[in-house]
Amino acid sequence: MSAATHLFLCLKDNYGVLLHDSQSGATAAIDAPEAAPIEAALRATGWTLTDILVTHHHADHTGGIRELKSRYKSRVVAPAREAAKIPEVDETVREGDTVSIGKLSAAVIETPGHTLGHVAYWFQHDQLAFVGDTLFSIGCGRVIEGTPGMMWDSLKKLRQLPNDTRIYCGHEYTLANIRFARTIEPDNQVLAAREVQAMRQVAQSEPTIPVTVGDEKLANPFLRADLPDVAASVGMIGRPAADVFAEIRARKNRF
Repeated sequence: MSAATHLFLCLKDNYGVLLHDSQSGATAAIDAPEAAPIEAALRATGWTLTDILVTHHHADHTGGIRELKSRYKSRVVAPAREAAKIPEVDETVREGDTVSIGKLSAAVIETPGHTLGHVAYWFQHDQLAFVGDTLFSIGCGRVIEGTPGMMWDSLKKLRQLPNDTRIYCGHEYTLANIRFARTIEPDNQVLAAREVQAMRQVAQSEPTIPVTVGDEKLANPFLRADLPDVAASVGMIGRPAADVFAEIRARKNRF
């Protein structure tokens, strides 16, 4: 594989990611929370920014676009349904479109719920998915513009990706997410092991992402709302999975 990634913190708890194609030299920033950390990452790697792939319009994912484009003349790719809310857009994408970063190729997956036009970028050949604020390590984004049913459908799309797909999300929320998840599945041993792992990573100032789809399917309650044991844990045996998801999300909002 020719894909390389470089992960770093932006703002308070946002993650910035650079994706680099070693064959062509093309480099994409996945979202642009702020310019300075992205430029520092470019200097550290020696890469040159050619593209910015935007997952959604929120300011903590787009705040650095204007400055970066002014300096690097980078192509800005953004979800078609949110292009009017995102600065300096050159190309818009929808479900089923393909985006190339040098020799690397991503399928665009529409994942509305957090925002109405949110997208994820799945680099199948490189086993990478950049999911913004739809799916987090042991969590998911708040349902701000969409509905719980919409968000559940989006999470099911991501859950269907191959188990070895590495997920890069937009924020470092893992430990807080685990504390909540254990109120839903207190006996989940995989989740307990993830807590030990995450505590060690945070103590060593290491990121808790990327995570794999397979690992999330075993421990993330937001991906497990259609399991009878999870429904039972929130008193919703026999209810539709979308309703169970909505209840779990509502509990997380209050947690």
